[in-house]
Amino acid sequence: MPWLIPLLAVVVVLVLTTLYLLNRFVWFYRDPVRIPESTEANAIISPADGQVVYIKKFEDGAVYSEKLGRRIELTEIAELPQTAGRSGWIIGMYMSPFDVHFNYAPVAGTVTAQRYTKADANLPMVDLSEYIRIAFLRKPFDNFAAAFHLENERNTVVIQGGGAPDIAVVEIADKFVNKIDILATDGDTLKIGDKLGFIKRGSQVDVIIFSDDIEWVAKFGQQTYGGQTLLARWK
Repeated sequence: MPWLIPLLAVVVVLVLTTLYLLNRFVWFYRDPVRIPESTEANAIISPADGQVVYIKKFEDGAVYSEKLGRRIELTEIAELPQTAGRSGWIIGMYMSPFDVHFNYAPVAGTVTAQRYTKADANLPMVDLSEYIRIAFLRKPFDNFAAAFHLENERNTVVIQGGGAPDIAVVEIADKFVNKIDILATDGDTLKIGDKLGFIKRGSQVDVIIFSDDIEWVAKFGQQTYGGQTLLARWK
């Protein structure tokens, strides 16, 4: 049956194409209902699905990077002057293509600053071995201050209010992302869990908390769910 192999090849191509289209245009855009797992007034909820790839303290507006052997100014990451000279914590979550790609407000408050920064060409966040490790084997690694972290397209939203410390959410796009859809802008009033933006494909979200007095609930390597998982409590 000489026709069998070409037929099987056509079937395989059709199946793979269907899976790709479903993944690209249906799976990426899913929008599940998310309910915060804590209703405490001092709760900080995850803004993104993903694995926690670092939790780091910063002082005087910067974090020391062992990888680069220098201090990384938060203004290089968030690209807003509000981060300069301050202290607190930064947590990063890597979003694989299997995660929901909407991002959510971690606290209630008012957007006091929002800045979108376009990149000429986004760098890949991980290489193939790292991608397999984090997306399929679910083994995260500290990816702080890689080149993409400072150069790729990003959108930063600063939220103030409700007695919570000032918080900046930084959405960072991966190599194959077309653009970040912005859903919250300067002056908007947000409830906890309201949508901030949408990033296609794999991406990263950083949360910058401008307070030293934070009780962490999330841990390195933990899977979080945007609008749902409790990251920390402020005091």
